[in-house]
Amino acid sequence: MQFSIGVEYALHSLFYMMEIPGGKRLGVKDIAQLHGVSETYLAKIFTKLKKGGIVRSVTGVKGGYELARTPEEISFWDVVEAIEGPSYMFQCAEIRQKNVLFADEYDPKIPPKCPCLIKVVMVEAENQMRNYLKDKSLQWLQDELYQDFSKEKQSKIRDWAGQAN
Repeated sequence: MQFSIGVEYALHSLFYMMEIPGGKRLGVKDIAQLHGVSETYLAKIFTKLKKGGIVRSVTGVKGGYELARTPEEISFWDVVEAIEGPSYMFQCAEIRQKNVLFADEYDPKIPPKCPCLIKVVMVEAENQMRNYLKDKSLQWLQDELYQDFSKEKQSKIRDWAGQAN
């Protein structure tokens, strides 16, 4: 299992956006420069974040992006789902129905009476991961990191965010 690098870019970008003063916004160019990543790729990520209701965009001279919800309301899972999509990672193709040893047990027109145990385990595991990530918010991230960040480091982040439009 592997999430795309877009999830990492999104989470790091959103972390810094939390410090933007009210009424101000950040452009993708500023965030891309901060992280040393491609502006084009980051713009695609922000399009997905906007579609997922995590950020909103404002056009014009003072335009850019801002969080669409409070940091407490944005979970890691919200970000993963916005970037990767809502589908489950494990896709059961019911190959057991094609097994030549038991071909006489399955009618392809009738669904099996019991679910595939492999699918059950995989979906259960993914649900546990989803629930864990739903319990971790952007606010939790900031609280955890700021416990270890020096006042100087916190100040650098706030100063950078304070330069927003």
